Amino acid sequence: MPLVQIAKWCAKLGVAASCALAPAFLPAQTGPSIALSGVMGEKALLVIDGQARAMSIGHTFQDVKLLSVSSQEAVVESGGKRVTLMVGGSQVSLGGGASSGSRILLTAGSGGHFVTRGTINGRSVTFMVDTGATSVALSQAEAERIGLKYKDGIQGVGNTANGQVLTYRTKIGSLRINDVEVFDVDAAVLVAPMDMVLLGNSFLMRFQMKRENNIMTLEKKS
Repeated sequence: MPLVQIAKWCAKLGVAASCALAPAFLPAQTGPSIALSGVMGEKALLVIDGQARAMSIGHTFQDVKLLSVSSQEAVVESGGKRVTLMVGGSQVSLGGGASSGSRILLTAGSGGHFVTRGTINGRSVTFMVDTGATSVALSQAEAERIGLKYKDGIQGVGNTANGQVLTYRTKIGSLRINDVEVFDVDAAVLVAPMDMVLLGNSFLMRFQMKRENNIMTLEKKS
């Protein structure tokens, strides 16, 4: 469904304030591709393989079942696989496990930030694109939650908006967004609270980046 149609539908439903434009879609490979375009009370506006659908909890459409919904995210299940979607985040493929993709499409959310779900070493995290960050950066609490062995890394000091903090330089074995996966990514673990994992230049440098209005395209370099 074209972006303009999604925007018009959101406006018609009266949810323009909480409804974000969905990213452009690539054809599904081995399972449905899903994005969360907006939330309407206890309903989620999902776009499944290009078809927009307002769904209630427990409802199933094209083998995609809505399990829960909150103001900014929804949990869906298809083929025994569960995934958490964020409003305005990039599409998520619920197909097979192969990571053969080369393109990531992101849509700017509130404040113009590009936020998406993905995984680090197979553990689910929330990323925010930060072109000003030298490397992928995450908090100590998040690193411990996902089991990242960072304490063997090189200690240092990093500058943040709240002053200097202790950091650990480490490597991420696998970083994946949708069906695009990269390996051996430089990362910094900060002993400071952070809401999201910053998707910095140690990841972004592996892609050709293009932005058109509120759509960002990351094309993997050969």
